[in-house]
Amino acid sequence: MRPSHVLLAVLVAAVWGVNFVVIEIGLGHFPPLLFSALRFLVAAVPAVFLVGRPKVAWKWIVGVGLALGVAKFGLLFVGMDAGMPAGLSSLVLQIQAVFTALFAFLLLGERPARVRLVGMTVALAGIGVAAVDEGASGPLGAFALVVAAAACWGVSNVLTRRAAPADALNFMVWVSTVPILPLLALSLLLEGPSRDLEALGALDLSGAGALLYVAWGATVFGFGAWGWLLRRHPASTVAPFSLLVPVFGMSSAALFLGEPVSPLRWCAAVLLVGGVALASFGGRDRRAGRNAETGTGAGTGTGGETNGPGGDTHGSGDQVAASAGPGAGPADGREPVAPNR
Repeated sequence: MRPSHVLLAVLVAAVWGVNFVVIEIGLGHFPPLLFSALRFLVAAVPAVFLVGRPKVAWKWIVGVGLALGVAKFGLLFVGMDAGMPAGLSSLVLQIQAVFTALFAFLLLGERPARVRLVGMTVALAGIGVAAVDEGASGPLGAFALVVAAAACWGVSNVLTRRAAPADALNFMVWVSTVPILPLLALSLLLEGPSRDLEALGALDLSGAGALLYVAWGATVFGFGAWGWLLRRHPASTVAPFSLLVPVFGMSSAALFLGEPVSPLRWCAAVLLVGGVALASFGGRDRRAGRNAETGTGAGTGTGGETNGPGGDTHGSGDQVAASAGPGAGPADGREPVAPNR
């Protein structure tokens, strides 16, 4: 990769990592479900009028929109609002790689190689250490909500594999249209119209800036730049940069929010990121290997799963694509299609 392309990959990882801090700031201005709905509304409009018509069946757009937009981001924002620290959230979401591999095995028949199983075990150990650390200093209920968000992300990753979108940005923009109304309805039902109206009436530059960052910075710019890199370089070259997301997430949370990083949390970070790296890049799944040999791996081929606005992969041959970030997501071996938050 050219130095300028390396810098762009690092910048995207930084944007996605810092996004967790921005979400924390935004939650100080909006109820979590309303904030999530507005994030998708601002990301989808006016982009939906610029990317052209959907290029995959609506069933996949709706399925991913509900799993990723409503379930994953709804749980994530509610969990962070309930007390889950921003930096720890950026780390714990990485467990989506394990959930993606599990659901791919159950639903797609992909059998992970032994080294991937080792990586999943190491990553789960990291989650256990993080849970012990959070249990000593914060609410375990909020921790569980973020783990559940990672599981929903895994579901959306598998659905995206089945959709196999050729244009990641087009797919992500149309997916962003799906959660808006369900999240608004849930916000009115659970958070109340008076609270929503109060938040909108009190909107200031800080709240508007947070909303624009998570919608245009983390989603539109993040996915656009990541897809641009994946069109110019092998996915296995670009994907590892997504592992920088929790590094930027934890460090920016410590710097801007004053979140402490205990020795246990550093230990959890090493185990989780190391385990995800092994699970994502450590070998070819059995079914994927056969597909790679015959050149028919699209949609079910090998791929690593790493986070970032969230990431998984799907594609052909031995390509590995990943996206991360606050709202980052799946890829088809060439482009990512789902946000890390």
